[in-house]
Amino acid sequence: MSQIAGRLKGYYVRFRVQDVHLPDPSAVLQELHGDDVLEGRVVDLSDSGEAGGMFVVIEVRGLMRPCIVAADRLLPATKRAWSH
Repeated sequence: MSQIAGRLKGYYVRFRVQDVHLPDPSAVLQELHGDDVLEGRVVDLSDSGEAGGMFVVIEVRGLMRPCIVAADRLLPATKRAWSH
């Protein structure tokens, strides 16, 4: 073990989720934030397609790509979410 590594043991450090090798970064995010509620603006709807059910395309501030969520999984909106 290098001298630097030996000195790190017991210290609190900071790092980016994208730099985690194990567990998978998506598992880290799921464990930390899987129950967080996101809010966004509906920009499109899908037809039922082969999978059945309707899906909603949602723009979320801070995300580069829209989220696609099954319509039956949407939570009740707040007044703020519906104000223009």
